[in-house]
Amino acid sequence: MTETEKIPLIAVVGPTASGKTSLGVMLAQKYQGEVVSADSMQIYTGLDIATAKPTEAERQGIVHHLIGCVPMDASFSVADYLQLAKSVIVDIYARGKLPILVGGTGLYVSSLLSNVQLAETRQDLALRQELAAYAKENGNDALHRRLAALDPQAAEEIHPNNLVRVIRALEVCMSSGKTFTACKAESHLVPSNYRSLVIGLMYEDRAVLYERINARVDEMVQNGLVEEAYAVYQNASIRTAYHAIGYKELIPYFENKASLTACINKIKQETRHYAKRQLTWFRKNDQIQWIILSRFDKKTEIMEKCQKIIAKTKFMCYNID
Repeated sequence: MTETEKIPLIAVVGPTASGKTSLGVMLAQKYQGEVVSADSMQIYTGLDIATAKPTEAERQGIVHHLIGCVPMDASFSVADYLQLAKSVIVDIYARGKLPILVGGTGLYVSSLLSNVQLAETRQDLALRQELAAYAKENGNDALHRRLAALDPQAAEEIHPNNLVRVIRALEVCMSSGKTFTACKAESHLVPSNYRSLVIGLMYEDRAVLYERINARVDEMVQNGLVEEAYAVYQNASIRTAYHAIGYKELIPYFENKASLTACINKIKQETRHYAKRQLTWFRKNDQIQWIILSRFDKKTEIMEKCQKIIAKTKFMCYNID
């Protein structure tokens, strides 16, 4: 596939509360686009407030895909996301629209844009539970040493306390007969289907971002976050929410083990930590065109900066004028 045959796509990435939704909508309005969400929690039905799903008013009539389309009690993997996103993007482009990827789940974005071919290893829940139990009994370092014995390079790249990735790497090694490193290398052999421009949003002063995060959490509480979280808490079958910030932090309040104020402060803290991890992930991508938000006073100025980036990079053979 030549460059001119690839599907043009704009991606808007960055930490939570940086204004990705707003910019995605403005780009869609300007360039006749539709938004494809790249958020691992917004994809579930019913998890609305804590995941900051864009409201109808915020969408401003722009079609948004992959939001609230998976039952909250369903298992959903990166592979599932890639299958859905690729299909949606092809459909958008076939209708003469520009796909605009918007979201802060770095793994979703990078896997899609680089056309990662995931290893065909079945998910072994029993094995995962066994490995998790081993770590709980013997410590994360002990489980990490098991990975080091099977795949030294993967062990060097994955921190012992990143239990999810350590378990996944071991699962791949034990299920496929190949090292996790080898499977990862094989996953990047197929060229991307997209001619992408990635725009990143960030603040020069991280304290400004943290203030925005704190304010957003307060707004979520006013909009019914606690009530939504309690409804989820009462449904024991819904385990997905236990991975989403804004739900699990309120459990101590529901169980009369902590005050509401303490739990809300915990949500703010965990969200700030998450934003920091997002920035760390995206900063590794030297293809991102960063916009420093503190240098602009209005949303229209940010949009003008995007247009200059598009013109400067001579992005795509798609009619965007």
